[in-house]
Amino acid sequence: MSYSHHTMGSGSRTARRTFEFGRTHVVRPKGKHQATIVWLHGLGDNGSSWSQLLESLPLPNIKWICPTAPTRPVAILGGFPCTSWFDVGELSEDGPEDWEGLDASAAHIANLLSTEPSDVKVGIGGFSMGAAMALYSATAYALGRYGNGNPYPINLRAVVGLSGWLPGSRGLRNRIEVSHEAARRAASLPIMLSHGTCDDVVPYKYGEKSAHSLSISGFWSVTFKSYEGIGHYTVPKEMDEVCNWLTARLGLEGSR
Repeated sequence: MSYSHHTMGSGSRTARRTFEFGRTHVVRPKGKHQATIVWLHGLGDNGSSWSQLLESLPLPNIKWICPTAPTRPVAILGGFPCTSWFDVGELSEDGPEDWEGLDASAAHIANLLSTEPSDVKVGIGGFSMGAAMALYSATAYALGRYGNGNPYPINLRAVVGLSGWLPGSRGLRNRIEVSHEAARRAASLPIMLSHGTCDDVVPYKYGEKSAHSLSISGFWSVTFKSYEGIGHYTVPKEMDEVCNWLTARLGLEGSR
């Protein structure tokens, strides 16, 4: 699936960026289908590797959708092309955000959830850049719109971010506080963040700052878990915590 975005260039010409998304892998629920979660991989990865791990979790009531990001040149890799949900340079709170890439991926994710049955709770999770994408989707849900102003169509019920960061944290609090509806949605959305203290790819401080930025912006149901001595990877204890958290927040049956 591809998304085309038009931006006005010099003169009357219109520049277009088209994002071609890779293969989507689906893990069907082994029990009663109660929830669907889109899970997003990290930079340079694909949906297949995560689908195998997610299939092994004791969560029989969840359907997992694992898309693959578009292949694009990535600034932090010196322009080398790889699978990436959006373009990213050096991690910095003051760095420019690739709003166009963020919105295109957020719209692709929302589209994957748009056909789920109305009685099924939906959420988004991810690792590293995938976690950043999940958190951006959380802010789009709260605000009721993407960065480009188009309406955000999905009623998110849970968001999980492992070893990631929050894109567009500057000004988030002000944008949410001015809208009663945005503040209500932010307060009602449960978010779980976790981060290894020895992460040398996305430093631990970015996980801490993301949790703080979300909390002061009105996301009152933020859980932040730190893992002492862990680097930029997941460990079984962390995935156990994710399972327990999702089971409680989504009211799942018979997960154990």
